Amino acid sequence: MAKKHWLSGLAIVMSASLVAGCAGSGSGTNNEAAGSTNNESTGGTKTEEQAEKPLEKATFTYFVGASGKKDRNTNETTIGKLLEDQTGVNFKMEYLVGDLNTKIGTMIASNEYPDVLVPDAAIDKVIDAGGFIDLTPYIEKYENLKFVFGPYLNQMKAADGNIYILPFSTVVGEYMPDPNINQGAWWVQRRVLKEAGYPQIKTMDEYFKLIEDFVAKHPEENLTGFLSLTHDWRFFATSNQPMHLAGYPNDGNVLVDMNTFEAKTYAANEDTKRWAQKMNEINAKGLFDKSSFVDNYDQYIAKLASHKVVGFFDYGWQVNNAQLNLKDAAKKDPTQDDFVYFPLPVTFDGGKDQYLDPPGFVKNRGVGVTVSAKDPDRIMQFFDTLLAEENQIMRSWGIKGETYEVDANGRFYRTEEQILKIDEAFREQFGFKYFDWDWPQYNTSSTLSDGNALSPGLQPEVFQMGLTAEDKTILEKYGVKTYSELFAAPDERPWFPAWGIPKEQGSPQQIWETKKDELTKKYIPKLILAEPGDFEAVWQEYLGEFGKLDTAGYEKWYTEQIKAVVDSVKK
Repeated sequence: MAKKHWLSGLAIVMSASLVAGCAGSGSGTNNEAAGSTNNESTGGTKTEEQAEKPLEKATFTYFVGASGKKDRNTNETTIGKLLEDQTGVNFKMEYLVGDLNTKIGTMIASNEYPDVLVPDAAIDKVIDAGGFIDLTPYIEKYENLKFVFGPYLNQMKAADGNIYILPFSTVVGEYMPDPNINQGAWWVQRRVLKEAGYPQIKTMDEYFKLIEDFVAKHPEENLTGFLSLTHDWRFFATSNQPMHLAGYPNDGNVLVDMNTFEAKTYAANEDTKRWAQKMNEINAKGLFDKSSFVDNYDQYIAKLASHKVVGFFDYGWQVNNAQLNLKDAAKKDPTQDDFVYFPLPVTFDGGKDQYLDPPGFVKNRGVGVTVSAKDPDRIMQFFDTLLAEENQIMRSWGIKGETYEVDANGRFYRTEEQILKIDEAFREQFGFKYFDWDWPQYNTSSTLSDGNALSPGLQPEVFQMGLTAEDKTILEKYGVKTYSELFAAPDERPWFPAWGIPKEQGSPQQIWETKKDELTKKYIPKLILAEPGDFEAVWQEYLGEFGKLDTAGYEKWYTEQIKAVVDSVKK
């Protein structure tokens, strides 16, 4: 079933569940920079008065509740300067340092916010505190905003019927699958596979045996066998592991039966026990980095880029900075390719995996304009301009003749020279790094009006051109042409991702998740670091604490939500 068909059903059900639970464009153009397009529905227009009157410059503050980028003004990048030329608007970007909840809590307590806010996992806290303005009038007013978000309006509504967030997951055009791995995988240094003769690694035991053997053969390198990310809200990179090993996609806290649509939690089931016991064994052998439970995100990324970490589990998007640095080094020196990580679709016993995401809609992540914003209309005008197709091409592909070309058939591609020059430093200065997420945008898997992929990495021609000789060698060893071919195709799940189904603050479901997170953050370190002989006692203690939660009520609520979505699709 195509995504556009089931999304309409999802919109009806999601808006209904929310109700039941609580009772002319200012776009500019830059055709020379972005390349010409023929989609009139996404282009903006200016009145004669706007065209004649010079735009006054304005700078707004923009806080992103995630780390990994340097604070800077958008007009200090090539893309940001071109957008400022169109709109007169610059943003002073600030990224998270320290704890997200502490930072957002300070904003809420003082009722002082940046003009624009991406609160990430703290989104509900800001909405409940009344920190965002209603964006509904602006979506109706500006044509590009309406074009991109119009099909999703019911899904975007909060419990009070207002729209406070512009999500990052709205697919425009057809859904384009990713040839790369930006979702979950068990990663291992390529040199490990090379030394072992490129074995087929499918099971959890095979994966850890591979790591153990490699570390044993290289004692002089002082290697870390396995590293895990636990910092702050990113703890899911550790707690999600048993879900994926059991053959399920990232639906959050539940595993959904594909036949009955029953939702069951896994935080204290036999899958989690089996995984934790394996991690306990790995730790006892000295292969697990105990610092996993104290390192922050930046320290984690630095370790991945250090050549010392043999393997880890995580989502491709979350480790992208480390991978890009490793790949940049490999482009300059092919021998460095040994340290680039390779993704493996590992499950408990080698059964069907579900690491690749099906199409979905995520409501509880996005960007909002705050009650502190000095000029909300000017900000929304900028967003509208940013969403013009030619500007979406610019933020994704760049400038024709400089970072991409167009062949006689209208297909976008990059030359080998262009691919080589777009390293991490170039991405930062040009602005690709600053505009790749955290903004109103077409979802990465979107297609343009002429059929080209929005994302260069998803354009088949570019993906193949971007492969180094070493990439092609290792893919050939595994009999595939893309990394995604190593993984099973995703099963269609109309409710996906289940974690994106809204829950009111203070609801039994939200309280369950808060208490469950507290328990897993307390007991997973205990289970992994315990003496092997003490593991069972710690597990039983954990089960006792977990048993105090209303898990049956949580599962019942989730099952009802998921079945409602499925029933709407069938109609």
